[in-house]
Amino acid sequence: MSLVRPIAVFDAGIGSYAIVDLIRRRLPKQDILYFADRASFPYGRKSRHELLTVMDRTIRFLSQHEPSAIIVASNVPSITVMDELKSMVEVPLFGVLPPLADALSQSQTGKVGIMGVQSMVESPQLRQFVGKHTSDPDAVALINASPMVDLVENGDFLFDPAGTQRKVDVFLRDVFLDHPDIDVLTLSSTHLPWLRSYFENGRPSCRFLDPADAIVQTIGAGTSGSGMTTALVTESPEYPADAFRAMLAKLQIDIPIRIVPPPFQ
Repeated sequence: MSLVRPIAVFDAGIGSYAIVDLIRRRLPKQDILYFADRASFPYGRKSRHELLTVMDRTIRFLSQHEPSAIIVASNVPSITVMDELKSMVEVPLFGVLPPLADALSQSQTGKVGIMGVQSMVESPQLRQFVGKHTSDPDAVALINASPMVDLVENGDFLFDPAGTQRKVDVFLRDVFLDHPDIDVLTLSSTHLPWLRSYFENGRPSCRFLDPADAIVQTIGAGTSGSGMTTALVTESPEYPADAFRAMLAKLQIDIPIRIVPPPFQ
């Protein structure tokens, strides 16, 4: 691959492409290495040890391509193991964090929620994160949205929109039965922004915040290349590469893809 000091962006699947697209728009000359590790989906159901093993393997693999920076485009490792990850790499490492300060500033009721996968919303690190941003942590609901993440990675959000909307509506009904005063929710899995229109249809009175814009603003001026994006993808029987290609085609995303066979390192 003839990439010049690319920014490497990775997650356990399609979720992180939204960040890739924002980088392409903001830094058109930046080369990007997009790694969709579908064989490791979902990060959120892994133990801390398993997650660190996957992160170590992934960062060593991406470092072989001489990146100028690496973006961990997943909230779970960004919240729970980022301190350990920084010792694994010599280039700048960026993560994805819930836009909680923005949520609190935009709320009219003073009640907001962070939606993410189960392991993140149950982690002590997320509670510590919330405690740093507000003196009233009880005003911040931590909401398990793992079933919503599955709707993205399996492609339902593209190929079964009616069924996806029904599942989103049921999910939101339950959320607001438990937390009726929430008026802002953060989409704190990189998969969840793909469902933003479904969430807004299901609860138009609520704001849904995507953290991706904030990430892209932190990476600086980048490195000048040809503006090429190359995708690497792993696969599993449940999440094959052909299904990934079908999602990209449905989204009208035309980038070269190479399958990375296991074990990659």
